[in-house]
Amino acid sequence: MNRMRVGVVGVGALGQHHARVYAALPDAELVAVADTLPGRAAEIAAPYATGSFEDYRQLFGKVDAVSIAAPTTLHAEIGEQFLNQGIHVLIEKPISHSLAAADRLIAAASANRRVLQIGHLERFNPAIQAVRAIVDRPRFFEAHRMGLFSPRSLDIDVILDLMIHDLDIITLLVADQPVHIDAVGIAILTRRIDIANARLLFANGCVANVTASRVSMEKIRKLRFFQARHYISLDYTRQDVAIFRLDGTPEGLPRIVSEKLTPERREPLDLELRSFLQAARGERPAACTGHEAKQTLALALQILDKAEAAQAQALRIDRT
Repeated sequence: MNRMRVGVVGVGALGQHHARVYAALPDAELVAVADTLPGRAAEIAAPYATGSFEDYRQLFGKVDAVSIAAPTTLHAEIGEQFLNQGIHVLIEKPISHSLAAADRLIAAASANRRVLQIGHLERFNPAIQAVRAIVDRPRFFEAHRMGLFSPRSLDIDVILDLMIHDLDIITLLVADQPVHIDAVGIAILTRRIDIANARLLFANGCVANVTASRVSMEKIRKLRFFQARHYISLDYTRQDVAIFRLDGTPEGLPRIVSEKLTPERREPLDLELRSFLQAARGERPAACTGHEAKQTLALALQILDKAEAAQAQALRIDRT
């Protein structure tokens, strides 16, 4: 097997794990990592005996594919340069901070005939993969994604940081985009919205209630939904699924039957990077394309607009 030369740009909280996984993949050669923070790249590179740079442009000509885990506002600037160098690119979610920047990335990937895959990681969660096999016209979703405060990703709000995970999965399972959105949000510890709730109405009547917070006292990653005769509860962290189904007894009486799906535990990032390298080798399509990620970003930005408007209105009321 030909090993693909890979690199990682940005080895902070997320990027360091890209480096770790790449270093362990048999079909990848981790050539180098890059980070603008002095000493950071060398620190992460040392255990893997690989190269380190403070300028990501030093990776040009040395790698076939790259993961970009830099701040969201830099995704398009960095990703476009790598694509123009003929290098396949995986960008951590969200694709960018604006639709115009997302379009630049999509255009660069198309012009250079290179893979652009976006790191919507929960698509690779074994629990989600199990649910995709049983989902059948869901009618109502309830999503909660709560996390302890962290100084990472403060260049974006909680909607683009955390909620976007669930927006991607819900629209994937519904296979549609919302026709009506209500949202509220509050800035608590930062100048951006730190906790938000959105209610989405889809054209087929499905409703989703989505809550995300980065200022919680515990870490919660759960998705629950209802479809005909089924209630399904998924825990992203435990990677399991509880199913409650309305069934009947031999006497014709209704009863609730429960079962639990416990797929083999796998690291979603490992699965994601394997799929990216397969796409880069032309063995499969990209698991989450730039176009798909742009749709999710557009939805997140609509929610952000609604939440910011609601927050501004609340502040005006407080002042009166």
